[in-house]
Amino acid sequence: MDVLFLIGLALAPGAAIGLFIWLKDQYDREPLKHLFISFMLGVLCAVPAVILSIVLGKLFPVDYSSLISVAVFAFITVAFAEEFAKFLILRFYAYRQKEFNEPFDGIVYGAIISLGFAGIENILYVTDGGVQVGLLRMFTAVPAHASFGIIMGYYFGLAWQHKERAFEYKLKGLLAAVFLHGLYDFFLMQQSYPAFWFLSFVGLALSIRLCFKAMKAHNLRSPFKTK
Repeated sequence: MDVLFLIGLALAPGAAIGLFIWLKDQYDREPLKHLFISFMLGVLCAVPAVILSIVLGKLFPVDYSSLISVAVFAFITVAFAEEFAKFLILRFYAYRQKEFNEPFDGIVYGAIISLGFAGIENILYVTDGGVQVGLLRMFTAVPAHASFGIIMGYYFGLAWQHKERAFEYKLKGLLAAVFLHGLYDFFLMQQSYPAFWFLSFVGLALSIRLCFKAMKAHNLRSPFKTK
């Protein structure tokens, strides 16, 4: 299979999701320059995420026969490591841009950063596993990463709107993303009850539903919305 085709297959779902979310911003869309930088920083943040995950994996070795051990691995070693790396980009790059000037911008940047991370991850999986893996992840892992980023970004939007509670909302954004990510991974990783694997996709569906509610809510909160 042609490698360029597989790379295109790996990147296509993220590009489609990113474009969809950018277009959902009804009032003051973000400059493409900042979106490109955010995406590339999302790609690069995979490196510290992997390093942190390795360190946490040494501290909390996983035992797949133990649900508690799998939960620690899913929520701490994987979800926290990855979402914290994305959080740092959102907090110290995107949130500081002067163009971050309405609540919906948190959703856009959160999603784009997560899609950068998902893009490089997807390339590695798809070039190794082929078209079937690419098609599967198109409807699972990629929208999952996007949804975690949207939820985190939703809270960053609230932080921008309510600056007196900014720290609280940013922390809530990180914790919400870690929780949803950990829940998704936990049901896939646990081996004690294979019948529970489907709960990952139930959780993903609920996360996506929350994302649509978040986008609608933040469009209504836009200071550029005409009454």
